[in-house]
Amino acid sequence: MKFGLLGARLGHSLSPQIHQEVFRQLGITATYELIEVSAENLADKVTELQKAYRGLNVTIPHKVAVMKSLDGIAPEAKAIGAVNTVLFKPGRAEGFNTDYFGFARLLEHSNLVPAGKEVCVLGTGGASRAVLQCLTDMQAKRITVISRAIVNAPEDIRSRYTVKTYDDLKDMKGDLLINCTPVGMFPKVDASPVYGAVMERFAAAVDIIYNPAETEFMKLARKQGKPAVNGLFMLVAQAVAADEIWLERKLDAGLIVDVTEKVARLL
Repeated sequence: MKFGLLGARLGHSLSPQIHQEVFRQLGITATYELIEVSAENLADKVTELQKAYRGLNVTIPHKVAVMKSLDGIAPEAKAIGAVNTVLFKPGRAEGFNTDYFGFARLLEHSNLVPAGKEVCVLGTGGASRAVLQCLTDMQAKRITVISRAIVNAPEDIRSRYTVKTYDDLKDMKGDLLINCTPVGMFPKVDASPVYGAVMERFAAAVDIIYNPAETEFMKLARKQGKPAVNGLFMLVAQAVAADEIWLERKLDAGLIVDVTEKVARLL
């Protein structure tokens, strides 16, 4: 069986190592490749890969655009408005979103469950959509989305959530600050989407970036003695959920913890 990850720039990805470790533990012979593709070639690439692949993961910046190339979209992906997992069946391509599952497992594993809390989410891209839906379903008290410009935020996000700008952050506070932007991701590891004075007013931080293992965003929180976690557990959890879709079988939840521990040594 062949699987792969579709994205624009994938040199930083740990997805092959994660899926190969899952396949190894399950005793499955399969390959997982990084497939870089531009936005203008995305549709043709999906059609091409359908001939030889069992399934794909999808990452920045294609999680929304890929939906146009699919024959069916699962309810959770439709509600989120983004797809990160594609299953190929004879003559058919189906889209799912396992980022939602991965983020929920990350919050639970880190004891940062958002029920009744005030949460601020940085970014409005495909990953942010899954995070926002998850926070909503986990009954966060108030969710605020930060965009570089309010008019740049997608209309469906503006209609469902309070959207503010980075300038507004100086007057905000809350329980949880979540970075869903690529700012600080390898190789530009010296950047942070916010500065220390912003972090002072939030009780905890989550960065869905996993490379580097400790981003500048996380360092700002930890310097102030606040809990901060990266996105590696989310990455592994969503990968295991994708494998369940592709293999059409339920996998042991303990696999997520085991694979996360092994892959963390690579960072």
